[in-house]
Amino acid sequence: MSNVSIRNLDLSVMDIMDRWPETLSVFLRHKMLCIGCSVAPFHTVEDACVEHDLDVEIVRNELDAVIAKSGLHTA
Repeated sequence: MSNVSIRNLDLSVMDIMDRWPETLSVFLRHKMLCIGCSVAPFHTVEDACVEHDLDVEIVRNELDAVIAKSGLHTA
């Protein structure tokens, strides 16, 4: 599987959590209900942020930081 980027709006929240389990901490810190949600396979980060009234750039930056810290790379 090639590297993917969380900045790709077509990447679902479920895809992000599956590929980078370290990102679960970001979703939990923001009290996002994405973990175990039946909509997670269909929602993008942007969709989830809208639902939870969060700034999408802040959440994306935190997700990027967690992924970078893990040593894994995004595209």
